[in-house]
Amino acid sequence: MTGRLVHTGQVVVDLVMTVPALPPPGGDVLASSTNLLPGGGFNVMAAAARSGARVLYAGSHGIGGFGDLARAALAAEGVALAHEATSEMDTGVVVVLVDATGERTFATGTGAEGRLSAELLDRITPKNDDVVYVSGYSWLHEINRGALVEWLPRLPGSRILFDPGPLIGDINPGDLHDLLSTVDIVSCTAREAEVLGELPPVAVIREGAKGCRVHENGRITDVPGFPVDVVDTTGAGDTHCGVLAAELLRGSTVLDAAVRANAAAALSVTRRGPATAPGREEIDRLVEAMR
Repeated sequence: MTGRLVHTGQVVVDLVMTVPALPPPGGDVLASSTNLLPGGGFNVMAAAARSGARVLYAGSHGIGGFGDLARAALAAEGVALAHEATSEMDTGVVVVLVDATGERTFATGTGAEGRLSAELLDRITPKNDDVVYVSGYSWLHEINRGALVEWLPRLPGSRILFDPGPLIGDINPGDLHDLLSTVDIVSCTAREAEVLGELPPVAVIREGAKGCRVHENGRITDVPGFPVDVVDTTGAGDTHCGVLAAELLRGSTVLDAAVRANAAAALSVTRRGPATAPGREEIDRLVEAMR
């Protein structure tokens, strides 16, 4: 593995609360647990790093307690930072409600991660063997979007992996069309694929417990999932995307990478928390056990 995962998305801090069910409008529920954890783009990078990838965080991060927490978590995973902390504000927070079925619901408060300037990105020059990760969330922040629109077309041949995210419907259709023209691979849910409509030559459509569908140059292949007991689905898609990127960096085919990404996502939902990606050896054991 020679290339890196260059992550241009957003690292935030997740306030994760386990609740019996979502509160009704104007109502309240008592959480059985509350945790403050690194999240957002951190989950993708941690998953890739635990599968052996070298990872560079090219996004912005803030001063203050939330920024400190995010940077410490990135350092613990061996993720390198491309920039110093911005002095304007702290890193943002996402409230995550996890109900009794393991489903999760989000509310996001944006911070410094939404202020990635063109000047910062211009300092980064990915190589041909890098995978550059782009998040749909970036297109909802005017500053981030403007910086990436200028930067992505100038890349020297790096593969661009796009994960649109659940707010894909809020992205301007014209902006989305322009972005897809620069993308090599899409990793998304089935619902997000429907919103996208058009797909690049290679796409991995995540379908939860069923696994995923790989679209590759006109051919569609179903890649089955791995049966497990679900505890918490938070971060499963991020785990899938991070391991997919790590395997592509290793030189795997898209289909082989998808198998390992399915296994990693399955293992991640058996644990509570947003950053529960397994290591490479644990993925090896599950894949071998299911052969």
